[in-house]
Amino acid sequence: MKTSRSPHRILISLLAFVGMFFSIGTLVPSAAADNLIENFPVGPSPYGMAFDGANIWVANFTGDSVTKLRASDGVILDTIPVGTFPASTAFDGENVWVSIYNDDELAKIRASDDTVLGTFPVGEGPENLVFDGANIWVANHWSNSVTKLRASDGARLQDVVVGEGPTGIAFDGTNIWVTNSKSDTVTKLRARDGAPRGTFNVGREPVDVIFDGAKIWVANYKGSSVTLLRAVDGSLLSEFPTDMQPTAFAFDGSQMWLTHLGLDLITKHRGRDGFLLQTLPAQDGPQDVLFDGTSIWVSNTYAATLSKITHEP
Repeated sequence: MKTSRSPHRILISLLAFVGMFFSIGTLVPSAAADNLIENFPVGPSPYGMAFDGANIWVANFTGDSVTKLRASDGVILDTIPVGTFPASTAFDGENVWVSIYNDDELAKIRASDDTVLGTFPVGEGPENLVFDGANIWVANHWSNSVTKLRASDGARLQDVVVGEGPTGIAFDGTNIWVTNSKSDTVTKLRARDGAPRGTFNVGREPVDVIFDGAKIWVANYKGSSVTLLRAVDGSLLSEFPTDMQPTAFAFDGSQMWLTHLGLDLITKHRGRDGFLLQTLPAQDGPQDVLFDGTSIWVSNTYAATLSKITHEP
C-alpha cells in the first residue's frame, strides 16, 4: 500500500473523505445570477475527469472505479471497476485511459462500450495523464519520472526522469510540461523524443499545469499562487496570488477556471493576464475541473459529486 506516502491531494481525500451524496440535478445558489450549478452523485472520492465528446468520465479514487455520465443531463451511464485508487483519466479519441495509483499501471477502456481492453505497467504512483495525439504520457509521482505509452497498443516507449514528485502534466502541441511538486519546478520535454527542454522555477508545490495557446499556467498549491510562463522558452511572465490551495485548471477558450480544494471555491480568471473575474461556491473538496465545450465540470472529492456550471444568458 502506498497511501502512507501518497501525494498531498490523495492523502487529504483518504483522511477527510466523508462520503456525502446529493440528489441528481440539485441546484445550488451561485455567486452570480448568470450561472446555473447542478450537482450529480458519482462514486467515492471523485478525482480526475475526461470528456469524450458526449460523456464525462471520472476516476473514483476510493471507489476503485470509473463513472461515465452523459454530459447533457448528468445521467450515470455506467460504473466500471478498475484497479486500486484510480486517480486520473484521459481520452485519446477512442479510449479512456485511467491511472491506477496504487497498482502502478494504466487501464485502457473502450469508450464506445466501456470494455476494459487491458492494463499497462508504468512508474510508481501514476497520477495525471495527457494525450499528445499519438501517445499517452503519465506523471509517476514516486518514480520522479514520466512514462510515454503508444496509445494504439499501450507499448511502453519511454521513461524520462524529471524533478521530485511529478503530479501535473500538459501538452502544448510540441512539448510536454510536468509539475515537480517537491522541487518547486516545472520540466519541459520535447514530445517526439522526450528530450529535456528546460526546468523552470515556479511557486511552492506546483500541482497542476495547463496550456492556453500561448502561456503555461501553473497552480502552486502551498504557495497560494499561479505562475505564468511563456510557452516558447519558459520565461517567467508573472506570478499572482490566489485564494488558498489552488488545485486544478480548465481553460474555456478565453477564461481560466481554478479549483481551491480546501476552501470549497472555484475562481474564474481572465485568460490574458489572470485577473480575477469571479468566485463561485463549490461543494466539499473541489478537485479537478474541465470544460466540455459548453459547461464547466468540477469533481468534489469529499461530497462524492460532480458539479456542472453552465452560463445562463
